[in-house]
Amino acid sequence: MREAVARCVEALAGVPAARWDARAGDLEWTCWETLEHLADDLLTYALRFGLAHPMGVPRVPLRISRDRPEGPANVVFGDRAAGPEGLLTVVEACGGLLATAVDNAAPTVLAPHVFGASDPEGFAAMGVVETLVHTYDITRGIQRAWEPPQDLSRRVLARLFPDVPVTGDASSTLLWATGRVEMPGRPRRTDWRWYGAPRRPGDPLPGGAGSPRESAPHGG
Repeated sequence: MREAVARCVEALAGVPAARWDARAGDLEWTCWETLEHLADDLLTYALRFGLAHPMGVPRVPLRISRDRPEGPANVVFGDRAAGPEGLLTVVEACGGLLATAVDNAAPTVLAPHVFGASDPEGFAAMGVVETLVHTYDITRGIQRAWEPPQDLSRRVLARLFPDVPVTGDASSTLLWATGRVEMPGRPRRTDWRWYGAPRRPGDPLPGGAGSPRESAPHGG
């Protein structure tokens, strides 16, 4: 998780403030809004493991708001006066909280998620996916060339997308799995999901033929 956030901060550092109002890739949000959404995801994932009994509460009941009707619904917003570097600091702090939370949680504890309950490892992987794909979205908007690191992409594909075979390289496969790109012989996905439930050896692969697909929430 810390490595993914460090890659995000490195990729987005030094971008002039004027570029942050550009649309982030194919999302409906600006680059600034997308980075706020990322911080929000990382913080709310971490908060689940601050509870004595995470499965007893569907979500931590913080007030959610939007800066504009089409923007993301968040509990976290950056201080515009602090500029993009300030918002990157918020992301780094939220990612560090998630890393600390999952490192210190019992490995078998479960917490709720819209795609089904998951363990600390699963939530760490979710945080990494959110960080990698939204960094990619933002770099498209600010016109910087960037792709998710191969090793991190391979690891989160194995943990969250066991139904997706790696074709070509892991980075492109992760972007395809999350609906960002098309690949040879693989039309671009319009609906996708991950599988965060802990798996045991011998468990059947999820997402087989005929299984329903869910759209990723919150522009993920």
